[in-house]
Amino acid sequence: MLRTSVKKNLTTLGQVTINNSHEFSTGKNGFQISPRMQELMVYAGQLDSYEKCNEVIEEFTGVAVSTTQVFRVTDLYGSEVGKTVNEQPTLTELNKQEALYVEADGSMLLTREEGWKEVKVGRFFKSSSCIHAGQKKGWISNSQYVAQLGTSKDFTKIMDDLIEAYGDLKNRLIFISDGATWIKNWVADAFPDAVCILDYYHVCEHLHAFTSWYFTDKNKEQAWVKKQKGLLLQSKVGSVIKNIKQLGNKSKEAQNLLAYYQTNKERMDYKRYQQIGCGIIGSGAIESAHRTVVQKRMKQSGQRWIMEGAQNMLNLRVTRKNL
Repeated sequence: MLRTSVKKNLTTLGQVTINNSHEFSTGKNGFQISPRMQELMVYAGQLDSYEKCNEVIEEFTGVAVSTTQVFRVTDLYGSEVGKTVNEQPTLTELNKQEALYVEADGSMLLTREEGWKEVKVGRFFKSSSCIHAGQKKGWISNSQYVAQLGTSKDFTKIMDDLIEAYGDLKNRLIFISDGATWIKNWVADAFPDAVCILDYYHVCEHLHAFTSWYFTDKNKEQAWVKKQKGLLLQSKVGSVIKNIKQLGNKSKEAQNLLAYYQTNKERMDYKRYQQIGCGIIGSGAIESAHRTVVQKRMKQSGQRWIMEGAQNMLNLRVTRKNL
């Protein structure tokens, strides 16, 4: 049966009756919901809050579904996807001229069981995937993502397996991260021949935090900072450390900055880093991953997650991003 109806001044197709034996009428995975509708529910469920996605489904299909239905279907598929989501690399094989970039970082997610819990996010991409459009901000054309709501050991085990699938890359394996100790120790232990870059923009943030405290004259501060940034880009971190000491290294602020630079100076050879791979020296790729994988869907107003459900949602978000 096919009929038309008028709604909101729009002519739309109405109901289509199909046989109960048709695949659109049969359930799947314990739900008396057609496979296609389950697919739409999962897509909408991982895209936005359950309160919003059922409105979208009804608007586009004319079928009313409850938030509970969308949650149950989405959560089940997230659990199933989690069994295979990190099994193998999704990027194409590297050629001998390409480098593999790996970025990792953690951000906080509000859970019901443990309050704020860290989600560890990883992102892989090839140097040939870094697209630079003149003077405009570049972008990465293809990436693989990992998101784990667990311990650093759980996360690094997944990352290790994926990285090792590319073979022994030695210095064609490039890590970019902030000064997190767990990341530094992991890379040093697991991939000692890799290039390890301390995010240049985190380095500058630490510098600004010190100078905003030290200088009262903003013009002098800007001139001094500009000079130090130039030295850093020339891989002259030793000169920057010396210049900081000349300002006075007895304050807590100066000591913190000096300790940060001295501890990480072997990861601050920015002149060389800009000449290898695709030349990037910042962790913008992983900052973007936090926003697109985690925050956009899972840190909306008032959201708190059961930890198992949160990981199921992360599995779906990663799977979608890895397509």
